[in-house]
Amino acid sequence: MKNKTNVLLELWLEARTRFTNQLQNITSEDLTKKLGDSPNSVGFLIRHIGDVELLFAKNVFGDATVKVSAKTVIDKRDTGEWTDLETLTEYVRYSFEKLKTIVENQTDEDWESSVTTQEFGTKTKAQAFGRIVSHTTYHAGQLAIIKKYGK
Repeated sequence: MKNKTNVLLELWLEARTRFTNQLQNITSEDLTKKLGDSPNSVGFLIRHIGDVELLFAKNVFGDATVKVSAKTVIDKRDTGEWTDLETLTEYVRYSFEKLKTIVENQTDEDWESSVTTQEFGTKTKAQAFGRIVSHTTYHAGQLAIIKKYGK
């Protein structure tokens, strides 16, 4: 029987393919695309996913080795600077590895412990993890629409 960590990790890895499968087909030209008057570009959303994954590794799961300047969260808007595909791709690889590593180290008891953040209050780690799963897939959907219909 799998433990909670293995089950939750499998769930996240599968859900995250909604994002990673798209990364393989994004070009440098796609990074500046926006949908109508939407405030966020493809590049911004990629960076934002990485920023939030790193914030989760650090603030929810307590990885003190994570150093993050979550500019997309701080600025709360697209500043137009997310235009380097290689840098963005490497950033989300890094954010994935940091979050995956700390998640792999959770015990069944850890998932039931509570964590409090300014963004979503007090939740168990399992509930908080649900937020990162849905966050990434939510923005993956936005990416797909912007890539297809954006200019």
